[in-house]
Amino acid sequence: MSLRRRALLKMGAAAGAAMALSWGTAADADAAPSAGHAPSPGVRGAVPRAFAAPGSAVRPKFRWWWPDALVDTDEIAREIDQIAAAGFGGVEIAAVTHSMRGGETIDPVRYGWGTPAWVRAVEAALRQAKKRDITVDLTLGPAWPNSVPSLTPDSPAAVKELAHGTVTLTAGQSWTGAPPAPGTPPAEGVTKQELKLVQAIRITDAAARPVLLDRTTVTDITGAVADGELRWTAPDDGGAWLVIAYWERGSGQRPEGPHHTDPLSYVIDHFSAEGTRAAIDFWERHLLPPSTRKLLRETGGALFEDSIELETDETMWTPALPAEFEKRMGYSLLPYLATVVERDEDPVHAFGPEIDKAVRRDVIEVLTVLYVEYHLKPFQEWAHRLGLRLRVQPYGPGTDSVWSAAVLDVSEGESLGFKNPDDFRCLAGGRDMGGKRVLSNEAGATAGGAYATTWDATLRKLVTQYAAGVNQAVFHGFAYAEAPGAAWPGFAAFSPYNGGAGYGEAWGPRQPTWGHVSDIAGYLSRTQLILQTGVNKADIGILRQKGPAGTGLGAPWFTAEGVPVGWTHLFLSPRLLDLPSAKVRDGRLAPQGPAFKALVIEGDVLSGKDRTMQIDVAEKLIGYAKAGLPLIVIGDWSDAHVPGLAGPGDNERLRVLLAELLALPKVRVVPDRPYVPEAITALGLRRDVEYAQRSWLVHAHRADEDADYFFFAADSVTKGAANARVDHDVTLTTRRRDAVPYRLDAWTGAVEPLPLYSRTEDGRIRLRVTLEPGATAIVALVRPGAWADHPYVSAADSEAAQVLRDAGGRLEVRDVRPGTYRTTLHDGRTVETVLGGLPEPMPLTRWSLTVEDWQPGARPSQTLKPRRAFVLDALAPWPSVPGLEDVSGIGRYRTTVHLRAPWTGGYGAYLDLGEVFDTFRVTVNGHRLPPADQLTPRVDVGPYLRRGANTVEVEVATTLLNRLRVANASVFGVAKRQNYGLVGPVRLAPYGRAPLI
Repeated sequence: MSLRRRALLKMGAAAGAAMALSWGTAADADAAPSAGHAPSPGVRGAVPRAFAAPGSAVRPKFRWWWPDALVDTDEIAREIDQIAAAGFGGVEIAAVTHSMRGGETIDPVRYGWGTPAWVRAVEAALRQAKKRDITVDLTLGPAWPNSVPSLTPDSPAAVKELAHGTVTLTAGQSWTGAPPAPGTPPAEGVTKQELKLVQAIRITDAAARPVLLDRTTVTDITGAVADGELRWTAPDDGGAWLVIAYWERGSGQRPEGPHHTDPLSYVIDHFSAEGTRAAIDFWERHLLPPSTRKLLRETGGALFEDSIELETDETMWTPALPAEFEKRMGYSLLPYLATVVERDEDPVHAFGPEIDKAVRRDVIEVLTVLYVEYHLKPFQEWAHRLGLRLRVQPYGPGTDSVWSAAVLDVSEGESLGFKNPDDFRCLAGGRDMGGKRVLSNEAGATAGGAYATTWDATLRKLVTQYAAGVNQAVFHGFAYAEAPGAAWPGFAAFSPYNGGAGYGEAWGPRQPTWGHVSDIAGYLSRTQLILQTGVNKADIGILRQKGPAGTGLGAPWFTAEGVPVGWTHLFLSPRLLDLPSAKVRDGRLAPQGPAFKALVIEGDVLSGKDRTMQIDVAEKLIGYAKAGLPLIVIGDWSDAHVPGLAGPGDNERLRVLLAELLALPKVRVVPDRPYVPEAITALGLRRDVEYAQRSWLVHAHRADEDADYFFFAADSVTKGAANARVDHDVTLTTRRRDAVPYRLDAWTGAVEPLPLYSRTEDGRIRLRVTLEPGATAIVALVRPGAWADHPYVSAADSEAAQVLRDAGGRLEVRDVRPGTYRTTLHDGRTVETVLGGLPEPMPLTRWSLTVEDWQPGARPSQTLKPRRAFVLDALAPWPSVPGLEDVSGIGRYRTTVHLRAPWTGGYGAYLDLGEVFDTFRVTVNGHRLPPADQLTPRVDVGPYLRRGANTVEVEVATTLLNRLRVANASVFGVAKRQNYGLVGPVRLAPYGRAPLI
């Protein structure tokens, strides 16, 4: 059934914001900023109650940067109080001091990470966090990567590299002397390097890059080394020979930033049991006295580890790799070692594309297993013994991050390094197939964004990540107040950075927007509550032949063409098919989890779309297709081969299996990505959410026993989506034909049955989604009786612009045009409503403005806030107002509006704010309005207006950039001023309203 455009529910834009705000009463508006809101009249149930006042477990968190242990316990308690009062649910304590350079130092003996001072500070944070009902996470080492001061670069548990040196000999030439030394010198502190192997290999093409070698000539000449001297003569065969000496040594990598410890900390081997044991042993000896253990059990959340940023000029290595490789891959790595070694992360030698790709792939596969088995799992088991979870960013050197996400308690991506939503969908696929609940996000880390990052931009980016599977934000970050050398407005871990402004934002009370942030925290908490409820559902699984995350690569057809019409997808790696969830029932893969309707198979998109597949994967796919799961296979697989080094008959066996697979009735083969829709049609697939037109709308779908939850967002950050408004019908598939649709307002906490929607003939729910760029909406399809004892009256169609519910839950119509409007209710009745004449919209141009001008005080973290008054005959950005060019702070705009008949009696009005920078709150006649959608600057002021004089106030908060341009010109002076303030145009727009029944 098609419904007229204006007659359906509008969410989150003009009507949506108005609808949310009109539910409150004047008394509600005066409530404390962090107070929850009761569900709408007659609505009950665990989810509506929790949605009104979300608990700390679902609230967003902060990465809390400390200048090592140079902190004060009173200040720690104060900052915990500030974070809790602002509505955040946890902190992650991290020793990060990247902004400290030159002569700025912290005594690592007294105040280093892991010292008694650090332990005392952590306990102070835990005690105060317990009082304020928030959790504390701890990083597994100072900064990153994971490291401890109990190691030297030569320690067996320290991170290793395989260095190599070469010499070229002509035919018949002899070499007498030390084996070729490594091509790069050892890192500082590395005193040992052990010769592991010497090989001679005939050169096929010395000019090629990488140098091409003849694999059939690989000769082990390690036995020719005696007393530190190599004696060997190249064959007199007319060709040149390369002698390669392989040296194992510590890489000498240290954690990021200045010295955090004394002695210095060194990065642990992430692929060995020794590395993990060294870190755990250090923690057990130095960081976990009984008092800390007790506090961690009471209020600790998780241990955290950042991404796998292992850096070396040579080859990433672990001593057990050759033995582990042969055990797991069934062949020796040593004859192929020349094609594995790197310099500056690039291969140096090659045997040919088929061999090179296969062996390098097999190395990454083994490193993946070692990382999971010897690093992630032991750390996670240890965390559990402490009463904690393990949260990790499990990506870096090409390992299978998707599988790691299935293993971890909590996997995490990042807003800075992940290039698009599909990067998050990789981790979400692992999370969901592994039966885990949370996908975290290091949120708000913007390059060059220090003291210039707006909440508007942060939310716009975050909501698209929520739609891709994220359901926890850990903001980057909240900085401790002061540190040596810090300038106003205080210490910030990444600002200044290498002489520039730095990245990320130092959120907190030193920011003018902090007074408004509880509104944002409440909005995010309610959103995360819904996105952590039940299990995540997706239409399509995309099976990749490898599982790294953070590649920036999307899915075939579905990313570019499918998402804009409503398809959802997640990524799987081959190892996920070994999980208990990877079963097919009723034509769905993982029916208790994502419940994929189909699986899409393409060649290795990370390696030129090679038609590679593991034999066991092909066997599983045959079983899935026979069990009723539709499969879409892209491309010609007649030349398919196994992804690693093939054994005898492996490729032939794979091709026989694929021929069997492709002949099955539930399998469709298409020549390339653009033909995927033909396969969708042939298989009879239908998405859970159908958009009436292509748009920048994105969504996530979750389900529990009582309801299906749909989170919608207007994507405004993906390339091409800037300022894209969404306004069209969507059709939602229901598990029950009698499901009752509800709307959940994440800004206010209100929950109400939808006032306007229709049912299609096949039982689906059709409604309209109207969203401004970056705005969101949540709809739940609820089992009858779960949230209310009696059915609510709703409308199926209306000639009026809007059908809403008033504060008592009764239906009413609204429109900006006078006239008689017919509305059809779901019980079949038709109601006529008359709306009388309306006054014209009223521009509000003259304002008094009081500015709280934030300026440096006597201490780095002290801010002076003198007030300055202005009278504006026309609104303009602060840099255009004389005297406000380089001012940051809080602006309070005030105007008086005189209203006479017909403005009163049966009428209401929206306050259209136009352009606002950055956060805002609205007060009318002394009543502060409920939290406003910060992405949709229109609020319903109707319930607060009165006959005669009305005072309207708009409080606007800014970043600190404009003031820092002059207060710290050497760092921020090159930045362009930001256009602060209430820019407008602002107008009061009347609407008529009348009850329906």
